[in-house]
Amino acid sequence: MSIDKVMEGLIKKNNSKIVMVVLDGLGDIPDSDYGNKTPLEYASTPNLDILAKSSVCGRHIPVLPGITPGSGPGHLGIFGYDPIETVIGRGVLETVGLGVELKHGDVAARANFATLDEKGIITDRRAGRIPTEKNRELCEKLKEIKEIDGIEVIIEAGKGHRFVVVFRGQDLNPAINDTDPQHEGLAPLKAEAQKEEAAFTAGIINKFIEKANGLIKDEHPANGILLRGISSRPRIPGFKQKYMLEAAAIAAYPMYRGIADLLGMTLLPAPDSVEGLFETYVEFHNKYDFFFIHVKGTDQAGEDGEFETKVSVIEKVDRALPVLLGKRPNVLAITGDHSSPCALRSHSWHPVPVLINSPFCGADNTTRFTENQCNTGGLGFFESKYLMPLLLANARRLDKYGA
Repeated sequence: MSIDKVMEGLIKKNNSKIVMVVLDGLGDIPDSDYGNKTPLEYASTPNLDILAKSSVCGRHIPVLPGITPGSGPGHLGIFGYDPIETVIGRGVLETVGLGVELKHGDVAARANFATLDEKGIITDRRAGRIPTEKNRELCEKLKEIKEIDGIEVIIEAGKGHRFVVVFRGQDLNPAINDTDPQHEGLAPLKAEAQKEEAAFTAGIINKFIEKANGLIKDEHPANGILLRGISSRPRIPGFKQKYMLEAAAIAAYPMYRGIADLLGMTLLPAPDSVEGLFETYVEFHNKYDFFFIHVKGTDQAGEDGEFETKVSVIEKVDRALPVLLGKRPNVLAITGDHSSPCALRSHSWHPVPVLINSPFCGADNTTRFTENQCNTGGLGFFESKYLMPLLLANARRLDKYGA
């Protein structure tokens, strides 16, 4: 029996406030160059240390042991949706997060500007992380492509090297592979149908890529494009239907605003600073039951292999924590959606540290919020999809099951 079935009839409303702070890609592994410590262990975190002493800690598994999650499955898990049964493509998340209307039947893709050499081999999948201003300039060029074989093409710039493309028309099917091979030194992949009914869509996508690359071939470093997460909008229950929660999201990046929007969260302003994110929560504290606050920098540092930058982001969160605690929620969770070890420069399968603080959490002997201490914390190791029931229970929003 699923957790959703068990919770049917148990969920109730009250005036409690729940905050989930997500440090994207938080988990890591020890680095011998830094005293065999992880960034969490290496960082100076006096405020988190104090919080940990009155909290219960553990580690959650985003999908299954050994399975490395993408950002979509990682967030779906911590929001209480089974990431295996509930699939939302990255193209959908990025597109909705940018505020682009996405109709049922549309096919959306997340796109990267990339650097290709004279032989068409990828030398940089992110085109040197070009500035957002340059991205907008390039997207204006690509907007010359308005239609392909009767299919409307919609392009919207994102942040840095990212943008989205939406294909709108009849007989479209998203069962298409990524064209991004995920490694430099390889040529982009052709879009190929994974199902017979997607053959037409694959042809449209390949024609679009050829036209787009032609328009920017003389640019540098962004002279090519790669598509990922080709997908269509699913039908899934939102937070209000699933948990009886009025939820809000404070997230800057389109991907995370997208998943929040699809789950029925209100999108609030998301300043660039961590302190600004927490100040937004304080400002809107009385208007919502649940707040999702997203910090991107930990993941970006992990993927770039920048240990000290990841430490710096963690320390910024720690310094800003008193702002959030100035309007202390009834339940506070601090965690990540997945691990992004600096040594791997990528997402990984490692369980993610999690801290839950509430008057009823049942504090353990944890004195610091680190991977090693979370290993022996009172929450133990559990699948991410059980985090939301734990938060609801701590918020006294779940009735007793059975007689």
